[in-house]
Amino acid sequence: MALPPPQASTSQDLETASSLASSDPAKAEDLYRGILSRKAVDEDGLRDQEQALIKLGALYRDHKKSKELAQLVTDSRTFMAQIAKAKTAKLIRTLIDYFPPEARELQMKVTEENVEWAKSEKRVFLRQSLEIKLVGLQIDAGNHRIALTMTENLLKELKQLDDKIILTEVFLLESRAAHAIQNLPRAKAALTSARTTANSIYCPPLLQASLDLQSGAVNADDKDYKTAYSYFFEAFEGFAQADDRDPRALKALKYMLLCKIMLSLPDDLAPLLLLKSAAPHLGKDLDAMRATATALKERSLEMFKTALKDYTEQLQQDPLIRSHLSLLYDTLLEQNLVRVIEPYSSVELSWIAQEVGQSLQVVEEKLSQMILDQVFYGVLNESVGTLEVYDEPQEDPMYNTSLDTLKQMGDVVKSLYEKATGVA
Repeated sequence: MALPPPQASTSQDLETASSLASSDPAKAEDLYRGILSRKAVDEDGLRDQEQALIKLGALYRDHKKSKELAQLVTDSRTFMAQIAKAKTAKLIRTLIDYFPPEARELQMKVTEENVEWAKSEKRVFLRQSLEIKLVGLQIDAGNHRIALTMTENLLKELKQLDDKIILTEVFLLESRAAHAIQNLPRAKAALTSARTTANSIYCPPLLQASLDLQSGAVNADDKDYKTAYSYFFEAFEGFAQADDRDPRALKALKYMLLCKIMLSLPDDLAPLLLLKSAAPHLGKDLDAMRATATALKERSLEMFKTALKDYTEQLQQDPLIRSHLSLLYDTLLEQNLVRVIEPYSSVELSWIAQEVGQSLQVVEEKLSQMILDQVFYGVLNESVGTLEVYDEPQEDPMYNTSLDTLKQMGDVVKSLYEKATGVA
């Protein structure tokens, strides 16, 4: 009588599925699901099922199967009941992180469902962890006011528990949300709280890098680009050491280059781009920053507009880069206008617009602003369409001397009056 072939062990199936993940994903999926359907009899079995769950999630991520990934998160709850509660939070957050950016709505829905499940199961740590993740997703989706409301509720609860790592994360999220809606006082206050809390404990490198990134963004909005550059450099090193292809490392590097551009140091970009740690990020994002620096060096509005047009995705989608390049555009326009009108005392507005490559309306508005800011002295003569430029008025020192003399005389008269009143 022939004996039945021995059943493959969980470890063997796991190795087989891993080897088939790229060549035969359907077969690998069946093997992973088979491992998860078995009842683990020991710690090794639970460990293999944990790996199978993570690898199946990664398989769905790589093949853009967002709906299957969402169902996997729900189905995994049965398995979660068998393992330690501390591991549960890490596993579910890992699976939720596998959703691609284009499936953010589904990702948020799955997270909200798991928050409710954690509440029903009275898993406080898991619920807090998922709520923090949900706040981050709300910020990424642009729902900043909703995110701020959520952080307020979380902070009330976390301050009582005194979990400083989680508290630091929530303060950081609050700062990001407030900064996104330009509530800078609140963003600074939350960031200060985050850094103070982080200084009292061992702060994980990635969390420290995130704090540095946010500190750089806040300082950049204060126009303190030197300090901002230092923070961005620290953030870049922190992200790059953890994973040299981390997209947050690329963001920090772009912000470093932005600071050099805003400091009018375009020549400093080349040495930064030659850094070994910058090599994995070479591509259109850094080409966009290089093109912007070249436009600044040449003081060319046309080159700047071409860079904005050619690299719209790289320069316009990031709010921080977009806002500061808008300031740079105004600076370049102002410099070009000063260069054009400097030799003249009266010049046609239409010719100025032609020289700087802007519409007549834009030129008129900018010149009016420059006159009000006393960049130069002049007046727009709209009746004939010209700009009349005046020499900077020279103050006659006689006026100040006369005012001082009158003041001294007033003091003398007042003093004599007081003495006369005292005698009487």
